[in-house]
Amino acid sequence: MKTISWEIKLGISLVILATLIYTLKYFILGDPVNTYMYIFNAAGFLPLNVLFVTIVINKLLSIRAQRERLEKLNMVIGMFYSEIGTEMLARLSHNDPGVGKIKDHLLVSDRWSEKDFNAVKEIISAHDYQVDDSDIDFAILYNWLESKRDFILRLLENPALLEHGPFTELLRALSHLMDELSRRSSFTTLPNTDISHLFLDLNRVYRHLAIQWLGYMQYLKKNYPYLFSFAMRVNPFDEHATPVVGERIEA
Repeated sequence: MKTISWEIKLGISLVILATLIYTLKYFILGDPVNTYMYIFNAAGFLPLNVLFVTIVINKLLSIRAQRERLEKLNMVIGMFYSEIGTEMLARLSHNDPGVGKIKDHLLVSDRWSEKDFNAVKEIISAHDYQVDDSDIDFAILYNWLESKRDFILRLLENPALLEHGPFTELLRALSHLMDELSRRSSFTTLPNTDISHLFLDLNRVYRHLAIQWLGYMQYLKKNYPYLFSFAMRVNPFDEHATPVVGERIEA
């Protein structure tokens, strides 16, 4: 026999309770006409009540819940860049011969507006991310990433990532690169075709890192000025970056 859900039980109970209340009102106070009018008035207001509760209030609660999820998600993104992203982005951009085309655009300032961030995002989205294949030691890169594997796996298990497809793509690309590197027993005897394939995976990660970093900086600028201040001081695209306040060297 199919079990009756708690919602149906609750609905039946409320209908019975309402019937008892109106019945008591009828027998205690009399005046059936007034009782009938009250029932019809309440029934007439019911659709408006349902409209207000299910659409207006539910919408407001959904917006609030979404903001809370995005807040948690951006905390996760911040942890990622603190643990891995900023350092890796600095390494890769340092070995990108064409980074000069976008580097000056990525010297984020506290004077930037939303319009500035959006304009720079268009610029860096069109950039050809190509790390110089003569400056990357895959063995060193793999050992460094392997030391972060548990952290990356924990991030991938975080349900909040479902709210942010682009950042999930970044983690997926990074995880794929790690899997590719882990299957090579040696990096000294690889054919050029395989090396080109590994750099294709690495450049994919590099592109996602840069674009997501800018989006995270935009979020910090709007919501957390003190975190944004620190992020500016350790900007991976700024060769003069220093976390020490007052020690920045201007170009």
